[in-house]
Amino acid sequence: MGVMTNIIYSFKPMLTPKQMLKKGIFGGTYFNQLVDYRKFPKDWFLELDDIYFLSKKYEKDINFFKIKSGQSQEEWEAKGWINKDDPRGWFEWYCKFFTGRRHQDDERQIKRWLAFCGPRGRFRNSIYNKIFKSGFDIENSKSISPRIQQSLLHWSYIVNNEDYETWKLEKQK
Repeated sequence: MGVMTNIIYSFKPMLTPKQMLKKGIFGGTYFNQLVDYRKFPKDWFLELDDIYFLSKKYEKDINFFKIKSGQSQEEWEAKGWINKDDPRGWFEWYCKFFTGRRHQDDERQIKRWLAFCGPRGRFRNSIYNKIFKSGFDIENSKSISPRIQQSLLHWSYIVNNEDYETWKLEKQK
C-alpha cells in the first residue's frame, strides 16, 4: 500500500456534507460567496432553509452548538489554508472529495483533517481531555467547550462514546 493509500484509508469523516449542513455549520454562510451551491447534489439542500447555507450574515443560532466558531475567509487566506481550486477551504474540498473528485490537494487536506480531528488530532484530544476532567459522560457533554465541538463538526467529527473510551484507554498507557 502506498503512502497516499494509507492516508486515504485513515480519512474517516463521520458525516456527509448533507448531514453537516443539516446539523448547522459555519453560521449558515458557507455558500454565500465564491462557491455556487448548485454545483453540488440538489438533495443536500432540498429540506434546508436557505439560511442554513446562503446567509449573508453569520447566524450563530444556525450552528448546532449555537455559538460562533471558526475564522473568516480572510484569516483562512492569510494563513495559506486555501487552494485556488477550493476557494472556500476544507469543507468545499470535502464536498468535492465526497462526490468523487480526486485532486493534487487531497493529501494535504486529509493530513489537516487528521491533525485536527483524527485519532491523534489536536482538537479531538483536547475535547476528550476537557470532558474527562469535567466528569461528565459523553451523552451530557454538549456544554463542554461548545466552540471546540462546533469546530470539530465543521470538520465532520462528532464527539462519541466509542472514540472517548478508546481515548481513555490510550491515556492510561
